Parts: sequence; structure tokens; C-alpha cells
Amino acid sequence: MKIIFLGAPGAGKGTQAEIVSEKFDLPAISTGAIIREAIKNGTEMGTKAKEFTSKGALVPDEVVIGIIKERLSESDCANGFILDGFPRTVPQAEALDAMGVVIDKVINIEVPDEKIVTRMSGRRSCPACGATFHTVYKPSATGETCDKCGVELTIRADDKPEVVLSRLEIYHEQTEPLKDYYSKTGKLINVIGQEEVADTTALTLEALK
Repeated sequence: MKIIFLGAPGAGKGTQAEIVSEKFDLPAISTGAIIREAIKNGTEMGTKAKEFTSKGALVPDEVVIGIIKERLSESDCANGFILDGFPRTVPQAEALDAMGVVIDKVINIEVPDEKIVTRMSGRRSCPACGATFHTVYKPSATGETCDKCGVELTIRADDKPEVVLSRLEIYHEQTEPLKDYYSKTGKLINVIGQEEVADTTALTLEALK
């Protein structure tokens, strides 16, 4: 089975991709991870990607697509795979089609923006021991310091509300049009993200039947 997971940043698509990967023994291919892997392995496309990442620039579509193509040609993808974080745009989806890759199902995890902001901006971590908390779902005893070592908790730059809103804006502009693209093929299935991961997983597995 060849599956794409769509969803806004913080919607939980990566978590669901990992769970489905384990259950069906399919490789979960995360764009960021395979770009890093290609750079590390010094593949042709990895070398091209490094030219951009070393300058802090975004890796252009043609290089990302080349890296995806390299990865999908590996033997563990013969019986299917899961794409998480690719395609990000309609041109990338068209490039995937042009490769002759036939996707079976596209699972779109739907979570309202306000919930995503609450989820992500509420995350806190301990800089000393790495313990994680959440101001709403898993607060520490004091709300400000780590339960394990008493160090003051911090918020990652990526989780600040203004950054989350900016990432959501980019998602709506660049990635959300993929819902229409795959809806027209009859392959899109919307899954409403739940408060509990297990409940979202149950809906995801039902959608994949």
C-alpha cells in the first residue's frame, strides 16, 4: 500500500505515520529525514541538497523530488511506503505522478488552527533532563519548573504562538490545495484529529481498511 499523510504542522500526521508504518511494516519516509540521510551518504542528490542547506537556504523542488525518487527506488519500498511531509505543494504532487508513482490513499488529519496553536504553544521542555510537559494536557506540578530536576522549563522557538501561526499560514497557502488535488482522484480520506492519539489512530486505521 502506498500512502500519503497530509495535515497542518502539529496535527499529528508524523505520529500516525509512525504507527501505521509499524503496524503494516511499511517504511515511513519523512522528507526532512531522507534529505539529511542523502547528504550524509553523499548521494548525487544529497550533494546538491547540501549546497543549499549549508547556506541555510530551502532545498528546491527538483532536488527534493530527486531525493524522493532515489529513496523510493530502494528495495524496502517494493511493497509500499508512507510519505510524510511530501508532497508539500501541487507541483510536487504532479512530479510524483510524473514518476509513475500510484498512490493508494491520502490520509488528511484535520485539526482546527486554534487547537494546533494550543497544542504547540503549550509545549514545554526541561533544558537539563529533556523531560516534556504541556501547560494544558500535561502540566508540571508548579507549571514553571521541571518535576524531575526543578529546572525552569523552556518553550522552543518553533512553538511560540506567532511562529506556529506563521507556519499555519504557509501550510494553508502552499500545502492545503493538495486536499483538492487528491480529492479529485477519489483517494483523499479526511480523519478528524482527536484529543487522544489512540482515538485518532483508530479512525486512521478504519480509513485504511
